[in-house]
Amino acid sequence: MEVIIRSDAGAVSKGAAQYFKQQLEAKPASVLGLATGSTPVGLYRELIALYQARLLDFSRAASFNLDEYLGLPAAHPGSYHSFMKENLFSHINLPLENQHLPDGTSSDVPAHCISYEESIKSAGGIDLQLLGLGSDGHIGFNEPSSSLSSRTRIKTLTPRTISDNAQYFGGEENVPHHVITMGVGTIMEARQCVVLALGAKKAAAVAAMVEGPITASCPASILQMHPRCTLIIDEAAASALLRGDYYRWVYDNKPLWQKI
Repeated sequence: MEVIIRSDAGAVSKGAAQYFKQQLEAKPASVLGLATGSTPVGLYRELIALYQARLLDFSRAASFNLDEYLGLPAAHPGSYHSFMKENLFSHINLPLENQHLPDGTSSDVPAHCISYEESIKSAGGIDLQLLGLGSDGHIGFNEPSSSLSSRTRIKTLTPRTISDNAQYFGGEENVPHHVITMGVGTIMEARQCVVLALGAKKAAAVAAMVEGPITASCPASILQMHPRCTLIIDEAAASALLRGDYYRWVYDNKPLWQKI
């Protein structure tokens, strides 16, 4: 796992945007795995700016989102359909028919989860998967104790995750308790993963993910086994790393062609 430590959230977003730029330049018909939450908002602003400057073209790309709340229609302001439309899709030229998110109103959740997996495979698999990191080490909505080989499925949120997401629903009592999420095994099949984490509240999770044991208690730790995973974090999120100085030294001494 490559660890890149940036000065602040803005630098993290700019750095992450370069991975998307490189991917789309190399393969215009790339399949992108996308994430929601507060962490990727800055990245999406950078991608929009690159598109508006005619430095990025999404017209041949496709996207698959990690997750969606169960029971929320796409038009609900708290849904991830609405989040993606507001923060990215309405501002770029990614074709509507190529935008894929789990259906939170599905009448047959198990069948829908199988179909979502099949759609990813039919698209050729995910080329670049964006991930945020939960404060308890979850990726997607794969909470601690999730199977490290899991596939897209329904999950019950932990009280901690419900509390973390209460800000988007006007209180914990309004947060749905169930979601559809890509599984850890699904995520691990992406050809490249870029993980973002910001702030001191993520420091313990970052340290567990990078330097701790591989365990279902910290689902993100399985990314230590991914052949091409990059973690981009700010100084606050890096504060609990034992080898932070080493990660900085490694990046500073890379060949120029390897740097973002």
